[in-house]
Amino acid sequence: MEFEQRRGWVQVPEGLVVPRALGGLWAVRHAQSEANAWFADPATEQRPMRGTDAAVELTAHGRWQAQRLGTWLAGLSAVQRPGLVVCSPYLRTRVTWAVMAEAATTRHRHPNPIRTLVDERLRDREMGVFELHPYRAIRRRAPEEGLRRERVGNWVYRPPGGESLADVALRVRSFLDELDVVAAGEQVLVVTHDAVVMSLRYILDGLGAPVPDSLEPVPNASVSQWRREGTRLALRVWGAVDHLAKDADTG
Repeated sequence: MEFEQRRGWVQVPEGLVVPRALGGLWAVRHAQSEANAWFADPATEQRPMRGTDAAVELTAHGRWQAQRLGTWLAGLSAVQRPGLVVCSPYLRTRVTWAVMAEAATTRHRHPNPIRTLVDERLRDREMGVFELHPYRAIRRRAPEEGLRRERVGNWVYRPPGGESLADVALRVRSFLDELDVVAAGEQVLVVTHDAVVMSLRYILDGLGAPVPDSLEPVPNASVSQWRREGTRLALRVWGAVDHLAKDADTG
């Protein structure tokens, strides 16, 4: 550290925060999908799931989770309630939002409709030849790829034909920069995937922030929030699932 000081280098423990114009940002990870259930089942965790990632549906439990998210949304104050929702194009996110919106309307019948958009940059991480492969299925099919992932780290590991988490962060940064221009001052909700939520945290932590390679994925149907403080968006809620409790009542 002494050498770094003599040479004019200064260690910055946190990122240099980029000013943002958004009024606030909410991020919801989609509710439980059929792929989530497949990956968690010991009977199927070594086999790839059929179909395409973009077309994966919600489970019955996922639809219940999305309804609980709708109850949470209905309970937000007028100041916090989003006026704009941006979804990933994948089916599981669009269904999550559709069920949320219906549940929120049924509960409070809010008269002001929420504008909804879809942006392809909010799609999940593309896994290339390992699409819809649980991690154990990747190790079984291509053990050398599993070892390479462990060696280089998940943040920069790029499966053949797919993306690294660093690649996801690049497109999410582009999305966030444009959103900042077109939705200045607004409360915005994104309904997306764990890789995108993680990327949002990394980007909003500021320039030079450490990569979140050690973070666990946020839970399905979880809520994260960045609240405006001066010119920055500060993380205030991360991966919250209180609204999923059986006796939860948010409004």
